[in-house]
Amino acid sequence: MSLPSRVVQKACRATSSTAPLRQAASRTSCSIATRGYATASAPNQASVVPNVQPEVRAGRGSIQRANKEFSELLATAQPGSSAKRPIYLDAQATTPVDPRVLDAMLPYLTNQYGNPHSRTHAYGWESEAAVEEAREHVAKLIGADSKEIIFTSGATESNNMSLKGVAHFYGSKKKHIITTQTEHKCVLDSARKLQEEGFEVTYLPVQEDGLISLEQLEAALRPDTAVVSIMAVNNEIGVIQPLKEIGALLKTKGAALAKEQGLSGKPLFHTDAAQAAGKIDLDVDALGIDLMSLSSHKIYGPKGVGACYVRRRPRVRLEPIISGGGQERGLRSGTLAPHLLVGFGEAARLAKQEMKYDHAHISALADYLKKTLMDAIPYVLVNGSADQSKHYPGCTNLSFQYVEGESLLMALKDICLSSGSACTSASLEPSYVLRALGLDDENAHSSLRFGIGRFTTQAEVDYVAEKIITVVERLREMSPLYEMVQEGIDLKSIQWSG
Repeated sequence: MSLPSRVVQKACRATSSTAPLRQAASRTSCSIATRGYATASAPNQASVVPNVQPEVRAGRGSIQRANKEFSELLATAQPGSSAKRPIYLDAQATTPVDPRVLDAMLPYLTNQYGNPHSRTHAYGWESEAAVEEAREHVAKLIGADSKEIIFTSGATESNNMSLKGVAHFYGSKKKHIITTQTEHKCVLDSARKLQEEGFEVTYLPVQEDGLISLEQLEAALRPDTAVVSIMAVNNEIGVIQPLKEIGALLKTKGAALAKEQGLSGKPLFHTDAAQAAGKIDLDVDALGIDLMSLSSHKIYGPKGVGACYVRRRPRVRLEPIISGGGQERGLRSGTLAPHLLVGFGEAARLAKQEMKYDHAHISALADYLKKTLMDAIPYVLVNGSADQSKHYPGCTNLSFQYVEGESLLMALKDICLSSGSACTSASLEPSYVLRALGLDDENAHSSLRFGIGRFTTQAEVDYVAEKIITVVERLREMSPLYEMVQEGIDLKSIQWSG
């Protein structure tokens, strides 16, 4: 970011005696705090200066906040405490932007504002170069070629593009689609929309641990199956589906069925990897994946941007769902936003670089939280797979029996948790994912999803565990059902009236 020389000179003088601010140097010609918002950010650390209310006034590029020079604000700003903010344990809904990602984005919101599709001047060239570098980082995260990455507005658009694009292109000969009952709502709604258009959709059930049965998938395959869409990591229970085995099955059995009927090609394999990328190792070639949906804001990047991996060899054909200028290989028209893409690319680079550290950190906290709660509270169900190799620990889902989930969430107002997907959290209906596992309404309603992330601390987990133990005990004291259970009464044997 380039500031007027007058501001830079004052900032240099004002910050000469403030070492913490000097450490947070930005790209100006002197050492000042990173745009006045983020303090020095070493790997795996982030600290944000709170309560800075920006008041930007136009006029010769000067920057003023609360009638103070930018440099004066930097000299007086102190990193404060975020104790008044609720503790955030909802990493499946979204993640905070990593300060290093913000640092990479800011130049493309100020001086480097060119349209990446402008090929006649330097502003366009530098933006295009930044976009292509970001594309490389995203591709490396999943073992793909950069030419196979199509930028979108997020995983929802990528899922729509994959299902509807494949169905509409191959629909004259292949009218069958396979997905599961526990997919994200945007996949299920896309499938239902295609049903209205005359496509046949098979919704595979899942087992009690949330995993699909490969035998049921094999039985569901047909010669005219166009695409199989199965989520990599479930957004509510964290179960990891057997992607490699699914990919191999489609290459063998799927291709053989199509060949028998004189149809070319195997069923295409699409996976929604919004909750998997950057958290578990993914290699599209090794897994046999043809289409993959990705989201920036799930990996500490900005919201409003994502990507769709579309295999080039053998080529996967899609019918575009957005028409326009033919950007992104003609598959997704529209002017790209360099600042969002640069942020996404940097988030992907950091995710790949720090994946092992993040996983170890998150696993330790998740294991500690689960053990602490289950040791202290009886009648707790673990929703999802107990096999650690088939579960992402950052998404832990527990049902606290004989406690109403809404009451539990209201009593935990100083902790940001969820009882299901963020996209359907406004609904009072029990989670359809948990119902698909076989849970009854009561246990589904009493569930909490713990989303642990890169910046979650041990102190926060300690506080959350202590608070939940206290709240569950208090709510159960008011529950006549729990009192009956303690007395040894089998609730299932009772004939309830009405």
